[in-house]
Formats: sequence, C-alpha cells, structure tokens
Amino acid sequence: MTTPSTEALSSTLVSVRGLRFSHGTRVIYDGVDLDIPRGKITAIMGPSGTGKTTLLRLIGGQWQPGAGTVTFDGIDVHKQSRRQLFEMRKRMGMLFQNGALLTDLTVFDNVAFPLREHTKLPESMIRDLVLMKLNAVGLRGARDLYPEELSGGMSRRVALARAISLDPQLVMYDEPFTGQDPISMGVLMRLIRALNDALGLTSIVVSHDVNEVLSISDYAYVISGGKVLGKGSADAVRANQSEWVQQFLQGEPDGPVPFHYKALPYAEDLLGAKS
Repeated sequence: MTTPSTEALSSTLVSVRGLRFSHGTRVIYDGVDLDIPRGKITAIMGPSGTGKTTLLRLIGGQWQPGAGTVTFDGIDVHKQSRRQLFEMRKRMGMLFQNGALLTDLTVFDNVAFPLREHTKLPESMIRDLVLMKLNAVGLRGARDLYPEELSGGMSRRVALARAISLDPQLVMYDEPFTGQDPISMGVLMRLIRALNDALGLTSIVVSHDVNEVLSISDYAYVISGGKVLGKGSADAVRANQSEWVQQFLQGEPDGPVPFHYKALPYAEDLLGAKS
C-alpha cells in the first residue's frame, strides 16, 4: 500500500489506499487506490451495482472498510470517534439520489434544517443564508412551496441548496442526473460546475450518465469488479483502450460484460428442463 507524499496531500482532499470492502461473499472493492483533487470535480463512473454509492458511504464514515484507509483532508476517517466523525461530516455536503427532502417542511425549512441543527446562528442570519443558497440554485421564489409541489428537477436543486448550506469543503453527488429531463439535466450540470468554481468546492459526482458527467468533470475514474479500470481526464478516459471501458462508454450490450448471465448451453438446458 503506497503512502501519499506531503505535496500530494496538499493537493488532494480525499485519498483512498488499498480499499477492500465486501457484502457477505460479494467483493465490492478489492484493493482500490484513488485520489480526489481539491477544488476539482471528480467523476466516479461504472455500471449499476458496482459500488459507486458505497464509496460515498465509506468516505462519509457510514460504513467501515474491510481493509485499507480513507482519509479526508489528511485525517483517517475510520479512526475518528463518533463526535469527531460528526464534526467532520459538517465539512461534507451530500446530494442524495432521490433528493431526500423532508416532505413536511417547506423548501425554506429544508434548506434551513442543517443550519438549525448544527449552528447557533440567530434566525435572522439563517434567513439570509437560506435565501442566498436558494438564489444560487434559482429557487428563491419557491421558498414557501412543499416538496410535493416541486418538479423532479426543482427537488434536486433544493437538495443541492441544502447540501451547500453549511459551506462544506466537499460535496458528494449520488446519481444527480437520474430521471431528469434534458432541460433539468442541463440546469443541474451547469449548477454543479458553477457552484464548484464559485465556492471553491471539491465535488465527487457518482454517475453512469457518461457524456453528461464527463462534460463537467476535471478527472474521472471508471470502476467495476472491485477495481479501477480507467482514470484520467475526460479525454484520457475516452481514449482508454480497455475493451471493458469502451463497452461501458459506448453502451454496447455485449462484450467483456456479457449480455447473457452464466448458464448451461441453451440446447442442453432445454433438453434437460423439467416440465
């Protein structure tokens, strides 16, 4: 297992070394190394079931790795006490796959929730901060609406405003484009890029929407089978000669990842089938 240098640490916010993680007998990560550079957008791509969301949970300390280390800003995430871990998470924002807005609260109160829970700011200042975050995502005028009154794209934007309410260093996006129409997807892509640059954030975008996520990313990893199969800039990933990477990028139905699940030969299966 390699150890990052001091110079690398200064330019890296999240570092993963020798990561191993399993669900029962199923291996999700098998000795993975990756780095998330500060101030950049890093894409984590791969097919469904690869463990992309699992990686976010490991970075946030929700799950423990079987082996290896995950460090955030030079601190080993999984060696922190419960109190230290909660303090560390205040420096992380999360945009959940389904938005995860609290249905009984208005848009305003959803965004205000982390500020009320984790700070002692007066309501007057919370109001100003909430309106600032909502304005950043273009939804200041929707502050009195409830989640059921929002479109899917609006819900994700409110969830994004909530994710940045505490001014985190790191924002993690779990499949932000899933189920979005082209206009909503374009708005979200522009917001992720603009907020990252304007606020000096570090972003991790987990997605299997290849063209969309590569268009806004500074760096990308392609993972499958517990390994990193491709990494680099968007152009470098597209130029990767791995048959598996190209099958994923091109969306080919058959290749190193077969269309048919492993089974007996078809004729043998038919002849041996029981009625």
